[in-house]
Order: sequence, then structure tokens, then C-alpha cells
Amino acid sequence: MNDTPNTDPPDSRPQDTQEPPERAPAPRTAGKRIRNALLAIDSWIDSTIYSGGVRLRGAWDGFVAFTERFNVQGPGRWAISLASEGMTWGAVGAVLVLALAVPAFHETSDDWLKKAELSVTFLDRYGNTIGERGIRHNDTVPLEEFPDHLIKAVLATEDRRFYEHFGIDIPGTFRAVLSNARAGGVVQGGSSLTQQLAKNLFLSNERTLERKIKEAFLALWLEFHLTKNQILKLYLDRAYMGGGAFGVDAAAQYYFGKSARDVNLAEAAMLAGLFKAPSKFAPHVNLPAARGRASVVLDNLVDAGFMTEGQVFGARRNPATPIDRKQDDLPEYYLDYAFDQVKQIVDTLPRGYAERSFVVRTALDPNIQKAADTAIRDSLKQFGKDYGAKQSAMVVMEPNGAVRAMVGGRDYGESQFNRATDALRQPGSSFKPFVYTAALMTGKYKPTTIVVDGPICIGNWCPQNYGRSYAGSIQLIGALTRSLNTVAVKLAEAIGRGRIVDLAHAMGLRTELKITRALPLGAAEVTVVDMATAYSVFASGGYSVDPHAIVEMRTPAGDPVWSFAQNAPKPKQIIPPEIIAMINPMLNSVVENGTGRRAMIPGTKVSGKTGTTNAYRDAWFVGFTGNYVGAIWFGNDDYASTKKMTGGSLPAMTWQKVMAFAHQGIELKPTPGLGNQPAPKLDGAVAQAAPLEIEGVQRPVTLTPASAERLMGLSARLREAAGQPVRRPTAAAEPVAVPGSPQAGNN
Repeated sequence: MNDTPNTDPPDSRPQDTQEPPERAPAPRTAGKRIRNALLAIDSWIDSTIYSGGVRLRGAWDGFVAFTERFNVQGPGRWAISLASEGMTWGAVGAVLVLALAVPAFHETSDDWLKKAELSVTFLDRYGNTIGERGIRHNDTVPLEEFPDHLIKAVLATEDRRFYEHFGIDIPGTFRAVLSNARAGGVVQGGSSLTQQLAKNLFLSNERTLERKIKEAFLALWLEFHLTKNQILKLYLDRAYMGGGAFGVDAAAQYYFGKSARDVNLAEAAMLAGLFKAPSKFAPHVNLPAARGRASVVLDNLVDAGFMTEGQVFGARRNPATPIDRKQDDLPEYYLDYAFDQVKQIVDTLPRGYAERSFVVRTALDPNIQKAADTAIRDSLKQFGKDYGAKQSAMVVMEPNGAVRAMVGGRDYGESQFNRATDALRQPGSSFKPFVYTAALMTGKYKPTTIVVDGPICIGNWCPQNYGRSYAGSIQLIGALTRSLNTVAVKLAEAIGRGRIVDLAHAMGLRTELKITRALPLGAAEVTVVDMATAYSVFASGGYSVDPHAIVEMRTPAGDPVWSFAQNAPKPKQIIPPEIIAMINPMLNSVVENGTGRRAMIPGTKVSGKTGTTNAYRDAWFVGFTGNYVGAIWFGNDDYASTKKMTGGSLPAMTWQKVMAFAHQGIELKPTPGLGNQPAPKLDGAVAQAAPLEIEGVQRPVTLTPASAERLMGLSARLREAAGQPVRRPTAAAEPVAVPGSPQAGNN
């Protein structure tokens, strides 16, 4: 046989059989061990799964063989199947309903009986009631003291089976569903009285299935925790009855001026009719609808068997007549402003503080308020059409920030929007005092510093003066008196606009002041109350001012809660006195020698500044004396241009009428920086202006603070001797006039 020759190289065999280094086998052996371990694990997993499956299959076969012994044939099989399906779906439904109910029960984790809404009674600076805000609520009347006909009227209309069901009136619910289906709409409610209480206490009025499920569970929860009488009492005390009144007694006081204990059948029927839709059936909103609803309640009393037709006949013939609730004389805008401040104060109280009802004494001077209302109304009525202005707003405060009057528009009934606090309008040249003050504070300028009134351009923007002319070299005081635009722009360029913005914010302007080229001419947006606050810094001698309507807050029992004198931040010196001694005479020159001459007041020095914006959209006058600061604005809500109305025309004229009235019969205080300079003699249109007259109101002679305090002490002792409750003012707070005595003016 033939052998195949060996073709390998001579040294190939020795190389193949050559011994490797001693460390070469180590990694190969370790890798093999790892692979073997992984293979073992994989085999174990496969074997375990397979054997487990075999055992499980065997167990299942055994179970099937076992259950075959209980196989049911015929009707019994169908019954068992239906029962099984019912239990399955019932369990699913129970879990679903429980999931919806759990969030509802979370509502009961807190103190669910506490009153969440504020109830505030406001007093003026003299202690006289001027209005209310928030809810009207009184839950102090026991259930047994409610008239029997009132309780029957409520039950006959809202839940006739109240004392029979367990919180959910199932027959009543089905009856309501059928009635609504026949009518093609909601004509009858299916909620029990307990369900309505659950909604009032814990839920909203949204019409959703989730809310109805929560309402049902909470009704059961209430029935478990409270007695029927307790539930009825809570319902009568917590249901909203319209007019800001919560509960039957508060509603009886509001609509009929009496306690719920004393209402007759006709009045009880009208009250019972409010539970369904208070906004629709409130007698002060729609008296015919309220009386029609009361007639339905009387029908329900007869249908339920609670009364006979003869017993309700008198109530039908003599329907209830509510008391007149006209609000024409209430300072509504002021009350809105004060209520907002109350809510801010309440938010600062300790978290554990549970009281929600307060008696609040404000800084309101009712006479000045009436003067401001009358002056603005008369000005718009007489001159509004000629000037093309439909709206106005005004704020009057003392130099310490106490707001004495506020007008937010010509008619609160037509518009509740408060233009004094919420409307953002450009101040025009009334912003210039901030520019001049910032310049004076640099130390480089004085009122007598010579500046040049001439053309100036910043980029492609070239501002011009009102008369499109230039005065040339002029003193700083003269430039402000004549309200020269170019000088204000040059000052802003020299000192930096950021310095002006910082000062304006420190003085009380809270809105954003964008740093633009037109900023020194009042191109930013401000509010009337902020402008009054900022000018109060001038009137206070340079100190910061906290505008406030609230003087003190007390509980209805008279316990002190908060007072401005003790709790408000202390004023800080913002503008040095030497600067105030410069800027205030300059602002006085504006009134006596410049654009604000129509704002001059007999017998006192006035400082201030007019303001008019582009296209005559806004017209302002902001001024002050040693006693009061006032800011007034005229314009239109839609920003339409007026008919060339300037700040020195209608605004200054109206401001003068209000302030002249406010300064009658009071101790005139000197303006910081002006000293005791004699008041100027009035001439021309200012001297001929008729003083403001308000029917039944005459500005009285002022009591000094010490005299007012002594009289209040005497009044308190007389009240205590007569056994009457005494509400004492906080120490160092506003003086309060003795009831029956003339109301004091400025102190």
C-alpha cells in the first residue's frame, strides 16, 4: 500500500508538542469552570420548571376529577352559574365603589364641623357698622326653639321621610328618577336631607356620578355618627340661603330682620323655598319668584299631611314681605378692599387659630367717603360727556396710610371692578416727582440748579414738551412746575432709570416698572391706591407708608385679634428730611404756580402733581397737605381717548372739592418741608368754585386724640353701668367717637 508522504515542515511537530508557559492553562481552566457552572444552573432551572409543570398539571387533573363528582345538571347548574357570576361582578362593583368612597371619607379626617368661610362685620373709624362681607352665620339657636311650622315646611319640601330612612331615601330616589324621566329633565331632586348636608359639608355642587357616590357614602357616615335631630340642626344651620347668609337664622335676620324663632308661616315658607336655589328664589333678588316658591312650599305642607288647607290659607293671602336691602349708601368698594386685607391678616394668624368670625374697625371716614362719592358722581354727570370720560377712581388717606375713603368707579351696581386697586393705568407726569426726588438724593441737584430745556433724542425717540416749545435755561423747581418733559428725560439719563425705579418701589408702587426710555414721563402702569401711598411718603416727612383699611380686628365677643398699631411694620425713613425740604416746596409750586392751580384749598397749603398720558387716555391729580393725601384718576375702561382732558382740569377740580370738604373744621397740620407758611390767596376759577355740599352731612369740629380717648372712656363706663356690652378699642389705635356725639374729623 502506498503511504502518503509527510509534507509538514521539519519543525512543525516540535512546535505543536512544545510545552506552553506555566501560567497559560490557568485562564482556560477558570473559563471552563464558569461555563460548567452556568450550564449546571441552566439545567437545574429547566428541570425545575419542567417538573413543576408536570406536578401542577397532575394536581389540576386531580382537582378536575374530584370536582366531576359534584357535577350538577339541569336548572340547578344555571342557578349556580348565575350566582357565581353575580358574586364575581358584585365583588368587582364593591371594590370600585369603595375606591370612589375612600376619597370622600378623607374629607372627614379634619375637624369637619369647623366653619371654613370668613364672616366679617365692618365698623367705620367711629365704631358704627358700615357693612358685612363673607358669610352671615348663626348656629346658636337650639333646634327646639325653631318654630314647628318652619321645621315642617323644610321637611315637607326637602325630605318628608327624613325620620324613616337610613340616610338614603331609596323610594324617594326612584320616585324622583321616574318623575324626571317623564318630564325629560330635572324636576324633582332625589337626594335626602342627609345627602344634601353631606354635600354642603364636604363636597361641591358639580353634577357627576363620582360626587353622587361620595354623597351617598358620606350620608351613611353622618347617620352613623349623628342623631337625626343633630343632622337636621346642622342642615338648618349650614345650608346657603342667599345674600351671603348661611343657615336659617342668619337668613331670617337678613331677609326679615328677626330671629328664626319669630318667623310666621308665610316667612317660614319663603325661607324653606330657598334651599333649592337661593340665587333664583332670594326675595331681595326676585320677590315674585320667592313668593311663587313659597306657595309651592305651602302646597307641600298640605300634600305631606303636615297642615291643612285652612291652616295655610292665611299665609297664602298674606305672603311674606322682606325688608328693604338697598345698598346705595354702603361704601362697597372700600368694603371689598378691607375684606381683602382681612383675608391677608387671617392667613398670618397661627395655624391652630379656629375663629372665622370677626368684628373689624376700619379707618373709613363716612363723611369723606360720601364727599368723594358725591364729587365723582357730580363731575361725571356734569362734565363727563364734554370731556369724553366715563369712569373715575379716588383714594383719600392720611399721611400714615390710613385709608379714609375709596371710590372704585361711578356705580358699584353696574361694575364691581375696583379701579382704585386693580386697574393699571399710566400715571403720566404725576410720575415725575419720583424722578426729581431721585435726582435730589444724588446730591448733585438742588431746586435752584440750572438745567437746559431743549431738544433731546435717545435713538429715534425724541420727546417733546406739552406746548412743543422749549424754555432754555431754567431752574429745577421751574421745570417741575411747568412739567417739562425734556428735563425729566435728561435727569433720568443722568442719574440712571434704575435708581428711579428703586425709589418708586420703596415709596409704595408695587407694580412692575419696566425700565424704558419713556419711564420718566410715566409710561409705566400703576394703581390709584399705590400712587396715593407713594405721595404719602412726601406728606409723612419721608417715612415709608403701609396703606391700610384695617385698624383693629376682634372676635364677636370682643377679644383682640390684630391691631395696626401693634402688628403692622414700623415706618422707615426712605427719603432724608433734607430732601423732603426740597421736593415738597417744588410740588407746592406746581399747585400754586403751575398746572395744578385748580386744586388749591382755602386756608391750607397744597402740594401735588398733575398727570396726562398720550392721546389723553388718562388724567390724574395726586396731591397732599399736612392732613390728607389724595389720588384721583379719570378715563375710560376701554382705554379710549378723552376729549383733551388734562390732569389740571376735571381731576384737579374734583380733588379740590373732596379735599376742601375734608379740611373743614379740623386742626390743620403743616406739610413737612413747608413749615407754617401762610396759605395762598385764591383767585379766578378756584375762588369761585362752590364748596361741596352733601345733604345731611356737615363737617364737624375736630376732637383732639386726648379728648376722644377721654370721651370713649366715659362712654365705656356709662355702658358698663347700664349693663351693655362694651367694645374697647386697642390702645394707641384710632380714636372712636362717643355714640350720639358729632363725628370727629381728622385728628
